[in-house]
Amino acid sequence: MTVATNTFLTFSAIGNREDLVDTIYNISPTDTPAQAAFPKVKATAVLHEWQTDALAAAAQNTQLEGDDIATFGTVTATARVTNYCQVSYKTVVVSGTQDAVNKAGRKKEIVYQLVKKNKEIRRDIEFDITNNQAPNAGNSTTARALRPMLSFYSTNVDAGSGGSNGTTSAGRTDGTQRALTEQMVKNGLQNAWTQGGDVDLIMCGPYNKTVISTFTGNNTRMQDTSDGKLSAALSVYESDFGTHKIVPNRFSRERDVHMLTTDLWAVANLRPMQAVDLAKTGDAEKGMVVCEYTIEARNQKGSALIADLTTNA
Repeated sequence: MTVATNTFLTFSAIGNREDLVDTIYNISPTDTPAQAAFPKVKATAVLHEWQTDALAAAAQNTQLEGDDIATFGTVTATARVTNYCQVSYKTVVVSGTQDAVNKAGRKKEIVYQLVKKNKEIRRDIEFDITNNQAPNAGNSTTARALRPMLSFYSTNVDAGSGGSNGTTSAGRTDGTQRALTEQMVKNGLQNAWTQGGDVDLIMCGPYNKTVISTFTGNNTRMQDTSDGKLSAALSVYESDFGTHKIVPNRFSRERDVHMLTTDLWAVANLRPMQAVDLAKTGDAEKGMVVCEYTIEARNQKGSALIADLTTNA
């Protein structure tokens, strides 16, 4: 087969229009399980503070009838807990020409880019609150850093050899990694319940989510395949201490499993997420998405942590 002489082909054409779909396909995940599960509250200062308290341990209490009270029990003060509000922002600058030209998939470039930055910061927040960093009060040359969830756990912690809890000025010290077992989860749920918690969410990384899906509970699981579907996942775990939703988190550390009483945590916003126009200094539009926030660990005794887990088979 040959092409006839002087056939005008697309390779030589000048006026053919491009075929560009008017949609932008972005599959980057934006689900943030911790932020979705935790209550939202208002912070009013850079140093966010709250109080915790506990009742005396239950004990035998027998008293004389008609007793004349001469001595009084000790009054225990509340504990004051703090966390720093952390500033997070992302910026964008778009030339006036780019905003003026005809574009596929968006009308105004600056708006499209700011929406992207908003989603990116939400992912960053999820990363920061669930990963390991040292809290920092900050100064004129050092950014403030919040105390992450990992740094608050101190009561119900199952850690590997050498692992230690975080403090008000340091993150967790990681220990020797080991495989997650169902007994570890059972122990954590029991310990949190004993302290007064009511764990409703188990949050883990993708690998250890697959490990949890192999748990059998007290009996071998039976699978009904009459509908042609085979389930290999476990999304709810029912223990002696309640029913617990299991959620994988793409942004938390794979080596940690959080067993959370979610109403005992909160995200405190000093400045909620907002888009801000920056001063125009030339032929370009400048913008920023900014927020200031922290994590409120209302009482860490009601949750549990399994740390230092293996992250692959």
